Amino acid sequence: MAIKKSSEAVPAVEAMEVVPAVENVGLKAITASGTIAEKTADAVVGASVTGFPKTHPEVKVNMEKMMKTAEEMVSFSQGNLEAFAKSSQIWAAGVQDLGKSVAATAQAQMEQTVATMKALAGVKSLKEAIDLQSNLARASVEKVMAETGKITDASLKLAEQTMAPITARVTLAMEKFGRAV
Repeated sequence: MAIKKSSEAVPAVEAMEVVPAVENVGLKAITASGTIAEKTADAVVGASVTGFPKTHPEVKVNMEKMMKTAEEMVSFSQGNLEAFAKSSQIWAAGVQDLGKSVAATAQAQMEQTVATMKALAGVKSLKEAIDLQSNLARASVEKVMAETGKITDASLKLAEQTMAPITARVTLAMEKFGRAV
């Protein structure tokens, strides 16, 4: 079939012959692409069907391991929270005890000062007043030094007791997760 210039009219018979030929080529292309898609889909499904029985037990085992690990992590985290709560309780009780001790010391010091002031009101000489003041000052310094040592010891003991639950959790974490690395 010859190509004609656009100015020339194409006879109707020739145009009718071209249309079925183009339709034929299109149908062949569609049929071929459909066949390729079907073969690809069949290959994928076939591989999935043959591979699934092989991988299913492995996937199941890995999922069980993952779930067990997640449960262990939740349990471990809960233990951490409990350790922090216990540590906080120990700290609060210890600080309260330290506060009571300081308050008792302050009250005893105040009572001693009041007693000395009452005694000063009844002195008959300057020497007696100086002796009372000196005794009060000496007793106060000795008491402060003794109480400071007690409070320091109690504070260190409180810090150790407070850290004990947390230290235990850190040790457990090192034992548990240190060997996994």
